[in-house]
Amino acid sequence: MALDFSQIIPALPGLADGMALTLKLLLLAVGGGVVLGTLLALARLSDNLLLSRLAKWYVNYFRSIPLLLVISWFYLVVPMVLSWITGDLTPVGAFTSCLVAFVMFEAAYFSEIVRAGIQSISRGQINAAYALGMTYSQAMRLVILPQAFRKMMPLLLQQSIILFQDTSLVYAVGLMDFLNTARSKGDIVGLPHEFLLFAGAVYFVISFGASQCVKRLQKRLAV
Repeated sequence: MALDFSQIIPALPGLADGMALTLKLLLLAVGGGVVLGTLLALARLSDNLLLSRLAKWYVNYFRSIPLLLVISWFYLVVPMVLSWITGDLTPVGAFTSCLVAFVMFEAAYFSEIVRAGIQSISRGQINAAYALGMTYSQAMRLVILPQAFRKMMPLLLQQSIILFQDTSLVYAVGLMDFLNTARSKGDIVGLPHEFLLFAGAVYFVISFGASQCVKRLQKRLAV
């Protein structure tokens, strides 16, 4: 059977909208995930035993369940619980549900990257900061975290590439990301295989190109 890619070009505007939604979800999820992951990492390294154990439980829990389950749970169950608690029956949109799910799920992975980055900084750095009269928060913000983020930047970007690929799972809640848009348009024009092959090629080009950039960045940041 011959493949017919003639309908790809007319469908590009719609596919571009799907990619824009995918990238928007990716950027917001990475930003939120890194912030929450950093807080979790600091909590795990805290001397407060309760705080450390809660953060450890959070990380282990979200790293032990499938992302698709988290997406479905936030889309179906959490809005029901919130409406039951608050009495507000306004539905939570698919994009918001997916964003919250990605942030909370990816924070567990970003947390381990940040924690490893912080622990890679020698203890003498924070002792020197204390000697200069800095508090713990000042030492972490001004001395430790900048050095740690420099070391772990390639790993954070690599995890972001994985997240870019995982955004395709939002098809489960009907969100029209790039892959779901390609599948839908392929079904409409009767060329599902061609559109899915095109979508796969786009994901490969973006992911492979980003991976090569991460490798170059890793060499540049190597100390």
